[in-house]
Amino acid sequence: MNEQLLNVVVRKREIQGADVVVLDLGHADGAALPAFEAGAHVDIHVAPGVVRQYSLCSDPADASVYRLGVLKDPASRGGSLGVHETLLEGRELQISAPRNLFPLAPQASRSILLGGGIGITPMIAMAHALHQQGADFELHYCGRSRSRSAFLEALAAAPFAARVVTHFDDEDPAQRLNLQAVLGTASQGTHLYTCGPSGFMDWVIEGARRQGYAEDHIHKEYFQVEVDASGQGFEVVAARSNKTVQVAEGQTILEALAQVGIKIDISCEQGVCGTCMCEVLEGEPDHRDVYLTDEEKAANDQILVCCSRAKSNKLVLDI
Repeated sequence: MNEQLLNVVVRKREIQGADVVVLDLGHADGAALPAFEAGAHVDIHVAPGVVRQYSLCSDPADASVYRLGVLKDPASRGGSLGVHETLLEGRELQISAPRNLFPLAPQASRSILLGGGIGITPMIAMAHALHQQGADFELHYCGRSRSRSAFLEALAAAPFAARVVTHFDDEDPAQRLNLQAVLGTASQGTHLYTCGPSGFMDWVIEGARRQGYAEDHIHKEYFQVEVDASGQGFEVVAARSNKTVQVAEGQTILEALAQVGIKIDISCEQGVCGTCMCEVLEGEPDHRDVYLTDEEKAANDQILVCCSRAKSNKLVLDI
């Protein structure tokens, strides 16, 4: 995958809440950064071979800085832990240009933003953009505890502070998120956006469906998904490479291809980012990602090889 890499430097670093590092990245030569739209993320090149995606939470109108927040994950595979340990103030690093897989719907007349934990990050950029548009929106920030949550001071000082509502598990039950009340009755112009832990997002999404929200009015971005490599083995044919490999139970297609010398560009390794997507020429994939839409999965002509498997005995891929 060829991409434009930006040389940036950590201008500011701050630990907020419990184990969230907030970083301000600026262009290494002081120039303006490429513009980005609310909902965008960048790939952070944390270390050789370690590339991770993090949402931008700064004001899209400010071209001087990219702000992001990274929660230290105790099960880190080198991403969040590397960010916390190595990205100190003054450190230079490379990042991708911003990419947006979680954009605001231009046709929305009202937007409901629901962020759980560190999933608040893309919602902050969205709130900035919607405020500047004069749009109707509300931002709900859910967390386990106020003391463990980041960005509270920034949200309280934001020009859209009156539209922000916080909900914490360890405070008065009356302030906890009443999902049914917040979502209200589905309407053609209302769009929902959610990001956070998988359990939180599944609860929000199912709640929206029960209240009549159309699928194309429910916008979601997962940042962590458990990869399920269970299931019987199958054969993968790499058509352009003229190689065939058997994918064993408990093994990913990505791992099997690597054994025969076929290298696929990867990043998240969880079916979230789409970096490892390959074209399917023959066979039926067993889609286990959260990147492809339901319509794209039904077409069965693409697969994310880091997590998905096969329903058929053989898959032929255009690699």
